[in-house]
Amino acid sequence: MRVSVIIPTHNEAQAIGRVLADLPSDLVTEVIIVDSDSTDGTPEIAAKMGARVVGEPRRGYGRACLTGLASAVNPDVVVFLDGDYSDRPAELPLLLSPIAEGRADITLGSRLGEQRIPGALPWHAAFGNWLAASLIGLLYGLKISDLGPFRAARADVLRELALQEATYGWAVEMILKGAVAGFRIVEVPVSYYPRIGKSKISGTVKGTVGAAWFILSRIVSYYFRHPKGRNATTSVRPG
Repeated sequence: MRVSVIIPTHNEAQAIGRVLADLPSDLVTEVIIVDSDSTDGTPEIAAKMGARVVGEPRRGYGRACLTGLASAVNPDVVVFLDGDYSDRPAELPLLLSPIAEGRADITLGSRLGEQRIPGALPWHAAFGNWLAASLIGLLYGLKISDLGPFRAARADVLRELALQEATYGWAVEMILKGAVAGFRIVEVPVSYYPRIGKSKISGTVKGTVGAAWFILSRIVSYYFRHPKGRNATTSVRPG
């Protein structure tokens, strides 16, 4: 199984070395760093550690993920991971197993399980994610607890979903389109630690509120455009 790992970065020099060192080399075929004009040496560190660096000067989390996806070479599964070392790359097998075993098309790493380190996810970010996940459950029947960035999906599924969102709404777009299309979305618990460096979105209440409003509005508007999204199902892999 060819596994491509895509990591969007912007000034992650303090963390990117740890992220790349912790990726299970026996499971990963290629690592693509999609860098948005870092000025702290992030691309250079990543390149020295064997990652392929792709520049993406246009800002936007979704845009970086889409650029990485377009650069991946013949993957069977694509993994998306932040470069701040808040998620633990060593837990990649937790996300890959349900797909490799034929039980899932998309896997989502939930940061809200027992493994979460207190204070790692600010209360306002945890609440915003819970609210969005609850709304998805209400409208789409998809029982998830979090919209975390550590996730994996079959490459052919991603091609069929034709994701387009260029901002942080990209993460929820994958879930909503996957639910509407009837793909199997499986949530697995992952550990979560305080990020290294400053958060671009969830570091402040104002940033979180703005992101939450954007995401919630996307969830509702997409539901009314695609009301059949209630057919989705999900499961949770035991700890």
